[in-house]
Amino acid sequence: MPDDDLHERIIDAANATYGSHGGRRALHAKGSWARGTFTAAPEAARLTCAAHLRGEPVEALVRFSNASGDPEAHDADRDGRGMAVKLRFDGGETDILATTSPAFLTRTPEEFLELISLRRPDPATGQPDLEKLGAFLAGHPESQTAVQAVIMSEPLASFATATYFSPHAFALVDAEGTRTWVRYRWHPEAGERRKPDDEARDRGRDYLHDDLGDRLLAGTIGFELRLQLAGADDPLDDPTAVWPDERELLRAGRLELTELIDDPERDGHIDVFDPARIVDGIELSDDPILRARPHAYSVSAYRRLGRA
Repeated sequence: MPDDDLHERIIDAANATYGSHGGRRALHAKGSWARGTFTAAPEAARLTCAAHLRGEPVEALVRFSNASGDPEAHDADRDGRGMAVKLRFDGGETDILATTSPAFLTRTPEEFLELISLRRPDPATGQPDLEKLGAFLAGHPESQTAVQAVIMSEPLASFATATYFSPHAFALVDAEGTRTWVRYRWHPEAGERRKPDDEARDRGRDYLHDDLGDRLLAGTIGFELRLQLAGADDPLDDPTAVWPDERELLRAGRLELTELIDDPERDGHIDVFDPARIVDGIELSDDPILRARPHAYSVSAYRRLGRA
């Protein structure tokens, strides 16, 4: 049974750290939306009977975001970037969530609550207690991969020139019931590029979101979906663990974005992107973070709608 109080406290902690912003998400508050089409490759259909991976084009709704809960964050800030993809087809929909970090920050939602609580600024200094944060990271060395990916990477040049990783494992199930464990990646067709800090900051607070609109006015943006196949000893339930680079990457399809759209979340409507929203032909791992996401998202959604 989910610990509803835990998920309430996670959203409370995010709001305490970044503030509550009138219907915005508790995290990934700043975002831009695009629409397009996803078409699966034949290789994917051999691994699963999932409807969106059979090869016919399906509608894609995509939200690019800054990871923090601050809707006014500068696009050069080092807080990670997200790419949430909702695929809609006859009979259902499914979501793929990915970020620019190859790993998640913690193994469990309890640890995530502890970490995000430690990031809350001290009212006297306006900064979090770095000593306590350091102690947490020293006691959780598995968190270092995600932390280093954020603080050591230069800012993105564009949302369209970043690779996005899902830290969660999913089983693709074929018609005979054979399971293939994978993680998702979105690879940019334009190649990967970053910007030096000073150059990125000089481009303005919203340069990533402005660039996204400019690119879609001029043409389309493409990403290739790749599946990283798990090895025999790769952990399936630990989102902090990066699988080795030598694992096979299978081309699973192509996402083509064709237009920037206005924020559709208005007049009492919201779109929740949930990686645990799966369809026949896909199964969840026992990853505690993956299993906790729909419950935390439900808390956030009710608050954004003013119902809690």
